[in-house]
Amino acid sequence: MKFKMLKRTLYILIWLVLPIRSFGNDNARQLFEKGNAFYAKAQYKEALDIYQQLLNSGYQSAPVYYNMGNASYKLDDIPSAILYFEKAHKLAPADEDINFNIRLTNLKTTDKIEEIPDFFLTRWWKLFIFSSSLDTLTVLSIVFFFAGSGLLMMYFFANAFLVKKYSFYAAIIVFFGGLVLIFMANRQINYFDSHKQAIVFSSSVTVKSGPVDKSAILFVIHDGTKVNVEDNNTEWIKIKLVNGNEGWIKASDVKEI
Repeated sequence: MKFKMLKRTLYILIWLVLPIRSFGNDNARQLFEKGNAFYAKAQYKEALDIYQQLLNSGYQSAPVYYNMGNASYKLDDIPSAILYFEKAHKLAPADEDINFNIRLTNLKTTDKIEEIPDFFLTRWWKLFIFSSSLDTLTVLSIVFFFAGSGLLMMYFFANAFLVKKYSFYAAIIVFFGGLVLIFMANRQINYFDSHKQAIVFSSSVTVKSGPVDKSAILFVIHDGTKVNVEDNNTEWIKIKLVNGNEGWIKASDVKEI
């Protein structure tokens, strides 16, 4: 009887949560499908306009940015394609299609900058925290805590000794798994917040030693190049390339990812 009451309570919670998650998504889904229909007809500009309406409404997702990247690539707008693929990557860092398209699109940029490889521990850490998207980690953590709560309630209400014993230890394991997922999500958010990046949109940008026009010229970069944003003072930003080179450029020359 107690188990049936617990089961009924969980069903009620699920039916309460599902409408909240789906509320307001119908219009977004319709716009997304409309954009996809334009894309399928090779009407890439029209598709981009529809996808942009989605973004303007406050809706963001990796598939939307991914499709915008594909549409921009078809229009040979390489800087925009890279920008949208990188935005999709932030939302779904483990997606192989997104990562492949980033590599493919970068082949069409002028600057071929050799990246300094990460220390192997850093590389493993990134693989760990980016193994799933933030949305996936969030949903899984909620599922784990619901499951852990259910197991804990089973422990409190069960009469059989073995059921109480195993449900207690299972609840601890499941709760720990939920905490690990929350930790991964937190580290992922923290990483992207602390690693600001941008894409160069000007055809040719002169990188200078300081944030003034009279500063010495260090090197030149071109549209489509991804840069790390180290500092800014409104009109200028300090950038760092993947090979370690640093300098200052005008903020208007880039768009932040």
